Amino acid sequence: MKKKLFATVLACTLCVTTLLAGCGSQETPSSAENTQSAAGDSQAAETTPADNTSTEAASGEKKYEGVELTYWSMWNSAEPQGQALMAAAEAFEAETGAVVNFEWRGREIKNILASSLEAQEKIDLFEDDYSRITSNYVDYVADLTQMAEAAGYADLSYQIFRDRTTEWAGFLACVAEQPSVGGVFYNQDLFDQAGITTAPATWEEFLTVCQTLVDNGIQPVALDSTYAPFFFGYHLARNIGQDAVKELTVNGGWSNNAGAVQAAQQMIDFVNAGYLAEGAPDEYPNSQNKMGISRDVAMVVCANYVTPEVNTVTNGNPVNWGMFAYPSVEGGADPAATFVGFNSIAIPKYSENQQAAFDFALYVTTGAQGQNFADLADQIPADPNNTAPVSQTGTIEVLQGVTSPLDWNMGLNENGDLQTVIQETVVRLYEGEFATGEDFTAALDALY
Repeated sequence: MKKKLFATVLACTLCVTTLLAGCGSQETPSSAENTQSAAGDSQAAETTPADNTSTEAASGEKKYEGVELTYWSMWNSAEPQGQALMAAAEAFEAETGAVVNFEWRGREIKNILASSLEAQEKIDLFEDDYSRITSNYVDYVADLTQMAEAAGYADLSYQIFRDRTTEWAGFLACVAEQPSVGGVFYNQDLFDQAGITTAPATWEEFLTVCQTLVDNGIQPVALDSTYAPFFFGYHLARNIGQDAVKELTVNGGWSNNAGAVQAAQQMIDFVNAGYLAEGAPDEYPNSQNKMGISRDVAMVVCANYVTPEVNTVTNGNPVNWGMFAYPSVEGGADPAATFVGFNSIAIPKYSENQQAAFDFALYVTTGAQGQNFADLADQIPADPNNTAPVSQTGTIEVLQGVTSPLDWNMGLNENGDLQTVIQETVVRLYEGEFATGEDFTAALDALY
């Protein structure tokens, strides 16, 4: 048991660190690669026709002839995202004359950005999670509101992104690059095999789907211990709302909250009904991989990056994916609340090339280049007018319906001192160690 919990905690730490970058994606070296011109990099992906930016000034010269942009990226040049960036930069230079020089800073970019921006290092664009951009770096980034309005950005992005970014920063602080959304991802072929024609919207309907799958010899839900807090956090948020989850996580009092007790009891009943895949909660990524290898597990509760992760073990025969929002709970909290995240592009306020930088940020995230980015990375397009890759079927529709965004693990990470032991206790819940919701909430209260 100690060994399993240690692996769980380690996996959780690694996953949260790389969450929005795609848990399981290739890590980069600890130091940045040498700055390089995107136009000359032989690893650039095949370009698509550019369509976002005016090409020539009135004089007949290219709009940004002689301009060089320094772009600090959280990706590396070998990753699909990096290849899409270089392809866009090559096309952007051909159209506008601007040269984009990349510095591949990798996932550790979040550890150096604050000091680098304070020192006003040469940066015209940089990438990070939008929550950090609008909090940690908000004093250093340009207000993109006017440029965005002039470019019609409202029609090229998700409302939830614009609303949340503006709420946090007080202004539009970044451009969405790679969205993520959490919910239930499923194998459409297995649903068809079991005769399930409608995605469940409520918890009772979800349980009916699970039983139908079992009756047809199909295991309902994969679960790796890494994502146990995500699954249970979602269910808690459906019962009592994320703010209440945060309050309990910080201060305790779980046993006194009837909704928390009910959520735990519902999950205990779920486990006892046999709706978890065999071996779950398993060590990451063994359980989710069964969806791609054995093809007898139908669903997983996670963020959308899980689909390309699973597809890597399918030997070129990807799962026929679908997605629906996490089910509502009768008498519970807002059923439209959904986990969302956005890797985003920001521009330092001291950059002397803000308009050119903004034009490139929009160029790479919308239109033809935005479609190329989504296709290469196998991720949700940042421009909702584009088409989701097959593995992301249903994600755009869910994102467009979000009115209340949820955080990763929906508040269960709020207490840094107890985060690890809370997550361990949640894993024990899925391992069947608690007979009742009262037993589980009492175990949580004992941690305080």
